Amino acid sequence: MNPKQMQEVFLSEKAKTLLYHPQGMGNYFTFKSAVDILGLDWDELLPNGVYNVTGGGVFDMGYMSNHIGPPEVAIKALKEHSTLEELRVYPPDLLPELKALAAKKKFGREISDDFTVLGVEGAQGGIGYTYMTFLNPGDEVITTDPAYFHFVPGAEVFGAKVVPIKLNERNGYKLDPREVEAAITPKTKMIVLCDPVNPFGVTATKEELLEIADMARKNNIIIFNNITHNTHQTDPNAEHIPLASLHSPETPMDHVISVSGISKGYGMPALRVGFMGGHPALLRGAFLLKMEITKIHINYPGQYAALAAMKDDAYIERSTEIIRRNYKHIEETVAMTDGVSIPVKPQYGFCMIIDVSGTGVSAQEVSTALLKYKIATITGDGLGEVGATEYIRLNYSHPDVECVEQFRVALPKAIADAKTGMYRQAVIDFFEKTGTLRGKEIIKKLKG
Repeated sequence: MNPKQMQEVFLSEKAKTLLYHPQGMGNYFTFKSAVDILGLDWDELLPNGVYNVTGGGVFDMGYMSNHIGPPEVAIKALKEHSTLEELRVYPPDLLPELKALAAKKKFGREISDDFTVLGVEGAQGGIGYTYMTFLNPGDEVITTDPAYFHFVPGAEVFGAKVVPIKLNERNGYKLDPREVEAAITPKTKMIVLCDPVNPFGVTATKEELLEIADMARKNNIIIFNNITHNTHQTDPNAEHIPLASLHSPETPMDHVISVSGISKGYGMPALRVGFMGGHPALLRGAFLLKMEITKIHINYPGQYAALAAMKDDAYIERSTEIIRRNYKHIEETVAMTDGVSIPVKPQYGFCMIIDVSGTGVSAQEVSTALLKYKIATITGDGLGEVGATEYIRLNYSHPDVECVEQFRVALPKAIADAKTGMYRQAVIDFFEKTGTLRGKEIIKKLKG
């Protein structure tokens, strides 16, 4: 059998869902797609298969790693708790102190009879367990377009139908309660409320949160509140409110599942420490599934590192200064570059979008050329239909100001290169190889 026949015969329907999904890993365009187009050395950029954010002088402004890295207290705690006694035993779900701190600091709640926290393998683990626990085939899930890579395919793996709400200037690049209400049907089972929104970094108001929560409660709909990017306040005038924190006798939030982690806020993605908060009766289902699928509780060293990091308020102040500095620099760069704009100013996190539609060339061509000039980025087709060929998502967390300085140099050069058409056929070839429906539409646009 050839590879395609093997997949057809042996893979489950869940796995097949992702083979040609436009947001399946490897089916959307990233700087890694540009490596082959440019003929760069993979061993230089990815030594031992691990992406080196400074490999060959390249700065990673694509994937959402917090390049500032962890606070020193977390590294110290990690070392102190890597002991024989703590490594030879199965750890508990979460240390009681860490569970209480995550509940209060991340979700604005206290551990009680109607709220608890489950340890998961990063916020990403929380996404998977949420979908696995609450979705059945035929259920409908309301989310945004664009959205984080795994929100749409993750839901579809479990047989759910995704109902996207397109984000734009009219709705402020976030969920508008009126549009959410219009999208609800008798089959709606879940609303994905990513707040701050990935990829725009904007947040919902208290009034918007309460309105969405109320309509979901009345219709027996689960709200999946992913607040992964809420640690760093890019806009000093913005306010982020965890939906769970609005719980009261008048506005119960028992139908809310909240997810966060320490990767984005504290720069420790390798430890895979995350938190899933909600009513114990609902989290019981997630716990049981987790024990059957992985049986993994978060390791002791990682838990102690997370505990130390979350107590280090000075780290948040220092890292927020870096993030604000970098955003301002990018904002100035965009203002001096013809054809490029920022759709909306990010309020939290270190995730933003630039729109290159005014340049007359695709985001994929610009992204390819940016890598030539030492800037690695990700384009909009991995995030949704909206902005598929117009958007480039940027990570502005690098501690070295040279990153954003290099971006300022690279952007106009990359646009100039892209305008020659030198990368267009290679981008077309990439999408022809993936075979996705979104890829086919992008090919039509590129061919004019």
